[in-house]
Amino acid sequence: MAEKTVKIGLVGFGTVGCGVAKLITEDAGSIEARTGLRLQLACVVDIDTETPRPVKLPDGILTDDINKLLDDNTIHIGVELVGGTDAAKQIQLKLLAAGKDVVTANKALLAEHGNELYKAARESGRCIAFEASCAGGVPIVSGLRTGLSANKITAMYGIVNGTCNYILSSMTGRNEDFSQALAQAQHKGYAEADPTLDITGGDSAHKLAILASIAFGSEIALDDIFVEGIESVSKDDIRYGGEMGYVLKLLAIGQRDTDNRISLRVHPSFIARDNALAGVDGSFNAVSVFGSAVGQVMYYGRGAGMMPTASAVVADIIDVALGNSATTFRHLHLRPRSQTAPLIEKIDNLISRFYIRLMVKDQPGVFAQIGRILAENAISISGIIQHEGRGPDNTVPVVIATHPTRQSKVTAALESLDKLDTICSKPVCIRIVDIPEDKD
Repeated sequence: MAEKTVKIGLVGFGTVGCGVAKLITEDAGSIEARTGLRLQLACVVDIDTETPRPVKLPDGILTDDINKLLDDNTIHIGVELVGGTDAAKQIQLKLLAAGKDVVTANKALLAEHGNELYKAARESGRCIAFEASCAGGVPIVSGLRTGLSANKITAMYGIVNGTCNYILSSMTGRNEDFSQALAQAQHKGYAEADPTLDITGGDSAHKLAILASIAFGSEIALDDIFVEGIESVSKDDIRYGGEMGYVLKLLAIGQRDTDNRISLRVHPSFIARDNALAGVDGSFNAVSVFGSAVGQVMYYGRGAGMMPTASAVVADIIDVALGNSATTFRHLHLRPRSQTAPLIEKIDNLISRFYIRLMVKDQPGVFAQIGRILAENAISISGIIQHEGRGPDNTVPVVIATHPTRQSKVTAALESLDKLDTICSKPVCIRIVDIPEDKD
């Protein structure tokens, strides 16, 4: 196989950047044997050129001057791994203007400014590849763009944040409080010192915006996505849900109905214990996709970390160098916002089952009050749990599972329940998500 040398410029020499440099410098021979491409790291740009890294670069490669990359016409691929949005956006625009294809793992940037960057890439005759932006080493982007291109995607359910999945797995398996599980995640390196973006659902929403745009062929805005995080989740609710046969996960959900209306949401979700996603533990990611022809397909693997993410970045570099990314990018046709926005379904119209926990005074007539409010809002009960024993202030937990009900009705019922003097704390409500399974 004839060798083709591909020079690469890397912007951002942090954790993932080091992983990318390590793969390119240490595995160049095996990559060449498989692809016929000789990857060469020609320039690495970072504001910090002094801190030791776990990978050694050839002399003269590391610089704090991005112009050395931009002005080098022998470098055709620029890899942006600085994170954030403002500086990263300008870096990508400069790379495109300099005639370089872009590879990125920056989900926040693509979720917020992807449409603008895609337009700039097309105007420059370049492409943007972004496999690593959504699920680390899991090839979900290429799966949606090419592997499932013969299908009309009807739904996808994803565990796309390893931090939250590790926390919920710990709370479920070891009966830990949220704060304990978070501290353990930080100790093991699965959570940042400031985990806000993860635990509030923001990171999952960024990834859903990117995946949904590809799956549903539409320009998606972050405002289209309903977002609710896990910071208020209690181990008691995980336990009560478990008694009903459910496991709690933070899901990123995209659904399209027969009228092409699109529902996008990120929130804690009780799913059946025997569902495949329920068994995805720790920091792993998984996305279950439903297509019109293929049925159900599930993508599973490590969703973060130096080498899994670097694996996806280098795969994109190879795809760009082979010319594949330019073709798929050129044929990435998304319905414009003017057509997409009217199709976005509001969360109030969601039909779902719900888990509701009420801390009530242990006295006669409480169930009658609860039943009356639920009936007034046309909410039917499918199951109920009340254990013997009293909690603080002579209260007991009452756990209710509903039949499928519109979100707006549940919201109204919760507001009425919260006003009862027999309800001693704010009602807890978690959606029960019935994920279909494609079984023989």
